[in-house]
Amino acid sequence: MTVWDDLVGQEKVCAVLDAAARDADALVTAAAADAPLPQASRMTHAWLFTGPPGAGRTQTARAFAAALQCVSPDRSLGGAPGCGFCDGCHTTLIGTHADVTTVAAVGTQILADDMRDTVRKSFTSPAGGRWQVILVEDAERLNEKSANAVLKAVEEPAPRTVWLLCAPSVEDVLPTIRSRCRHLNLRTPSVDAVADMLVRREGIEPDVAAAVARATQGHVDRARRLATDPAARERRAAVLKLPLRVEEIGGALKAAQELVDAAAEDAKQLAEETDTKETEELKAALGAAQGGRLPRGTAGVMKDLEDKQKRRRTRTQRDSLDLALTDLTALYRDVLALQLGSRVAIANADAEDLLERLARGSTPESTLRRIEAIAACRKALDRNVAPLLAVEAMTMALRSG
Repeated sequence: MTVWDDLVGQEKVCAVLDAAARDADALVTAAAADAPLPQASRMTHAWLFTGPPGAGRTQTARAFAAALQCVSPDRSLGGAPGCGFCDGCHTTLIGTHADVTTVAAVGTQILADDMRDTVRKSFTSPAGGRWQVILVEDAERLNEKSANAVLKAVEEPAPRTVWLLCAPSVEDVLPTIRSRCRHLNLRTPSVDAVADMLVRREGIEPDVAAAVARATQGHVDRARRLATDPAARERRAAVLKLPLRVEEIGGALKAAQELVDAAAEDAKQLAEETDTKETEELKAALGAAQGGRLPRGTAGVMKDLEDKQKRRRTRTQRDSLDLALTDLTALYRDVLALQLGSRVAIANADAEDLLERLARGSTPESTLRRIEAIAACRKALDRNVAPLLAVEAMTMALRSG
């Protein structure tokens, strides 16, 4: 199984990256042998991966990083980089390779402090791998200072350093940065391709795989989570019932509170294990004895970690809310399709009775206003409006239509 096999519906992009990885391998091999470097190469020092949510931007970038770090002995026999099983591929894919650094937004932005050490590392030679790879998962969240730091590093990179930036669109990245990157745009995988992947890779029953792929409209990660996580299916079912609970003011406000509480609980569960592990590792690094007090002068370091964890929990809660709002938007989109007699495939076929009821009880105009109310809530959350206020405003708008 190669590193490209998990990238659903991205055959053209994989072909480009495979060719670049082969040329990158030739460059490193020639340099190691002190031989003349190839004259033409499809490899470059900076790449920008864009595409809609669920297309697999980060997964594609990580697969490319694995191919760059591939040390498979088969290559001496003509094998291509990116075998998927060697130490270089394996450690890159699971996130433990010493020469692959991943940067993700902890809160709503990637701060300059979060990028400082990474930028410094980008100017060093690989410690043991073939390339120094910097993977920025949320390039659209770079603020002005952190973006300028990245720009300086991308303008004059070290010879064996590769930057892989991921963002929803090219407009989300500074023009000065994107002009120095090779751009690859990923497309949303087809529902059939996602369902086939779930059957082959996860062992999901074909009917279930088809249903979750259709419900998530080709979003690979969400489809995998719905197919394998009963709790995720329960949360989605609760979200789809929300339109029935907003007929009264009290019900609308209660539904908003429960939606926010569910997102907060989801964020708490995801954060607990990570936060505890990070805290214990930092205490050990600072020299604190097991269960003992921290050395003097380290309180500020622990405070910085606590602030970082708090920002991450806030973002996780907002991401969980956004996921629920995406499901709600898809529901009303199906309602609108029924009202207009459209032949567009219904995403929520498992809630057909609910869709029919909502379609009969309202007009296309009111359905459009409800979709706009959900979009307004998502924008408000993105602007750091208090989650409960934003969701309450939305549920009241859903009630009035």
